[in-house]
Amino acid sequence: MTKPDIIRIAQAIFTVKDLNASREFYVDLLGMNILHEQSDALYLRGVEDREWTLKLEKCRDGEEARIRHLGYRVRDEQALDGLVTLAEAQGLPHRWEEELDRPKMLRLQDPFGIPVAFYHDVKTYPWLLQEYHQHRGPGLQRVDHCNVMVPDVKATLDWYMNDLGFRLSEYTVDEQDQWWAAWIQRRGGVHDFALTNGPGPRLHHWAYWMPDAMSIIRTCDILAGARQPERIERGPGRHGVSNAFFLYVRDPDGHRIELYTSDYITVDPDFQPIKWLRDDPRRQTLWGAKTPRSWFEEASVMEAFGGGVQEFRAGKLTGIPVHVV
Repeated sequence: MTKPDIIRIAQAIFTVKDLNASREFYVDLLGMNILHEQSDALYLRGVEDREWTLKLEKCRDGEEARIRHLGYRVRDEQALDGLVTLAEAQGLPHRWEEELDRPKMLRLQDPFGIPVAFYHDVKTYPWLLQEYHQHRGPGLQRVDHCNVMVPDVKATLDWYMNDLGFRLSEYTVDEQDQWWAAWIQRRGGVHDFALTNGPGPRLHHWAYWMPDAMSIIRTCDILAGARQPERIERGPGRHGVSNAFFLYVRDPDGHRIELYTSDYITVDPDFQPIKWLRDDPRRQTLWGAKTPRSWFEEASVMEAFGGGVQEFRAGKLTGIPVHVV
């Protein structure tokens, strides 16, 4: 079976309890741009994004904040047909949905409970990259990747590579060669999608590319100036994995956003995936403060295909790297 041609990670839908608080965080502080606004939703993008990449949707009554789905752009309608064939062959729950600017979107639940959506047709808008007079905040440029905690990294990795055609960039194993994390991609960067061991499926973080390291440091200044330094969970620093300069911040509902820059490309045919040992202290932090325990243990719940929250189970492996305090 021909693998569907997935281009890149493209969008996510978060539900939030207080849309005004979320607007203050994402628009007023981080400087994201509102593409559409409704009474119960904001559709946001970075300055390079030509379509909305993050929808913030007000929680329904009695609902906890969650991730409705993670979305990928595909090459053409044939890719969507291939995904339907795959879902039917494997008995995966799936249906057609519509979303603003996306008239035809395939929603399915992967074999591990992750809600994913795929689309080709989308309405695009002029980018704001060179409209410098409109830039606000630290300068979020474009959506970059997502990271999901899963109880079995290797099984999840194998499905995304074998059935969806993702390619491996970097990975983490322990001394017994058990898989703890993997970074996989479609567009030729380090990753569109990362998998980390832990109770899941839950979204660990959603990431935006930043123009440079100083824009990430400016984020820290902005949050401090707004008397909200507690939003900074980890960083700034540099990862060993991906080589990226990073910062992790938490929104008012606890959803984790990574601001990310300075990684590398993986498009050459002779590129070989990079192996890391779990307890190598340079793996997660090439330099920077030690990682807080919350970064390993907390994540956003995901929506189940039939509604409600997706149940999650404990990770296949237990423990966290020994250098964490």
